[in-house]
Amino acid sequence: MLERKLAVIGGALDLGSGRRGVDMGPSAIRYAGLDDRLVRLGLECADWGNVETVVPEAAASGDPQARFLAEIKDACERIARRVSTVTAEGSVPIVLGGDHSIALGTLGGLAATHGAGGVLWFDAHGDLNTPETTPSGNVHGMPLAAALGLADEAFASDAWPLPAVKPEHVFLIGVRSLDDGERDLVRRLGVSVHTMTDLDRRGVEPIVREALERVAGAAFVHVSLDMDVVDPDVAPGVGTPVRGGLSYREAHLAMEIVAESGLLGSMDVVEVNPILDRENATAQLAVELVASALGERIL
Repeated sequence: MLERKLAVIGGALDLGSGRRGVDMGPSAIRYAGLDDRLVRLGLECADWGNVETVVPEAAASGDPQARFLAEIKDACERIARRVSTVTAEGSVPIVLGGDHSIALGTLGGLAATHGAGGVLWFDAHGDLNTPETTPSGNVHGMPLAAALGLADEAFASDAWPLPAVKPEHVFLIGVRSLDDGERDLVRRLGVSVHTMTDLDRRGVEPIVREALERVAGAAFVHVSLDMDVVDPDVAPGVGTPVRGGLSYREAHLAMEIVAESGLLGSMDVVEVNPILDRENATAQLAVELVASALGERIL
């Protein structure tokens, strides 16, 4: 179990998504009892509140190939600076989304402190589009490509270096929906993508353990948990659900293996949309999975 302090940071951002409501994700996760769950684990936890963001009604969408990019970068820069601060203080940042574009801020803040690192990206999608390849213009489909430095001109900032992660230390797990441009990029970069078919054939445990072994030498090890990696029958409150995801137990097993490795240095949990949820079930599951990643066990 982690012995360091935790710092919870909210990224109440929905500008990167095509559907409203995910900005309420941090509140939903907190309401589901995150703090109490972590305290019961014996962990010291400080909540740093939410970074300042704007809403779509108060901003122009800008470039249709990267909608609200300027405002998203502003919010991510605030996240990055907070992440850098808490990391320098020896705390483990737990960043709550918000849409997945916030991960650029988390990874950027980590890279500003440690240099380019590694990430286990649990997601139904690749998030590897760029403004040139995106079919939607939604930036929540671009943060991993941005962190890899594939769109430097659009995503560059004084708040972070790019690339923030190295291709050999990037592992996508649970993928079941990729766009054409993302497929081309995966083949070109050689990042490791483990689809649900791979998980079905080989099992969750060997794939997650292999990813952790290969990322162990990175400057930092981050877990980015998009709740749509879980099957929508179990996690209905997400904006872009894709059938055939991780089961309840598979998701917990993956997080338990992360905890056993002792490598977790930071985490974000994103895409909880309470408007689309049933009785806050997805936020409750998010709390459970964070607890598993931080060492909670049955015995």
